[in-house]
Amino acid sequence: MSMNTETDPRAPRGRGWRDVDLRAIAPFAALALLLVIGALVNPNFIGLTNLANVATRSAFIAIIAVGATFVISSGDLDLSVGSMVAFVASLMILFMNSGAIADPALMLAAAVALAVVIGGLCGLANGLITTVGRIEPFIATLGTMGIYRGLTTWLSQGGAITLSSPQQQALYRPVYFGSILGIPVPILVILLVTAIAAFILYRTRYGRHVVAVGSNRDVARYSGIGVDRVRTIAFVIQGLCVAIAVLLYVPRLGSTSATTGILWELQAITAVVVGGTALKGGAGRVWGTICGAFILELVGNIMLLSNFISEYLIGAIQGSIIIIAMLVQRSLTRKS
Repeated sequence: MSMNTETDPRAPRGRGWRDVDLRAIAPFAALALLLVIGALVNPNFIGLTNLANVATRSAFIAIIAVGATFVISSGDLDLSVGSMVAFVASLMILFMNSGAIADPALMLAAAVALAVVIGGLCGLANGLITTVGRIEPFIATLGTMGIYRGLTTWLSQGGAITLSSPQQQALYRPVYFGSILGIPVPILVILLVTAIAAFILYRTRYGRHVVAVGSNRDVARYSGIGVDRVRTIAFVIQGLCVAIAVLLYVPRLGSTSATTGILWELQAITAVVVGGTALKGGAGRVWGTICGAFILELVGNIMLLSNFISEYLIGAIQGSIIIIAMLVQRSLTRKS
């Protein structure tokens, strides 16, 4: 006896447009719209040179935001990333200025390793204060934000810490200003970091645990997941991403101060939210985060190329973007 698949509720159905995850598509649609708007504002906007410069300038926030995707997906928040950048960069430059190693190449390699270790330790400190200390991540990282910023001010004595060796500067400069096969090194670093992060989040057990912890910690704990371990590792990943951003930041300017990285935490969180990751946790979209970081930089670039809005309002625009992104997320969540 044949069965009518159109009326049988048990029959499998094809995927329709209602099954499409609008929150995953929205940031890329917004990016395409911005590209169109930018091209209308200024014909030079859509040029490869300008777009490559935009992507290169977004490297710091994009890489930091990749780490923030893990923290936010697990249901936490890190407000200390901007201060952490200043602190790690200061220690790295001070070490390079110390002349502890005579060979410039070995000194640079040791400084890179030092920055990565310090970034990881800062992230570990944030994670342990939050999990072992049972302090809300907002308060915990607000406290460490003040600590890292204060230590940077103390190290710099209120001024700037500048890389003093011209030889070190010449050796390190290509890390930001160089290119491989015509592609700027920062763009390649963004792609590499994002690809690794996407593999971890989407293809590993740890990535599944991050989403589970962010969705419901009690259920995750009853399922045998080490909730505190997962959350702490997420903060360590954030610290490592901050360190990678520092490795690109130092050769760009060769200097750091107590004002370095101010409001970078706002930009990183905005990039994550604009990219489609739920601020309450339980869903992470790494490639969407990179798209969100590009969107922020494109908005600033369009403001520079046009005379409609003052470039001094970029902070206000970014604040407005995160509010709009949250409203859009809530609207799409209700429809799904």
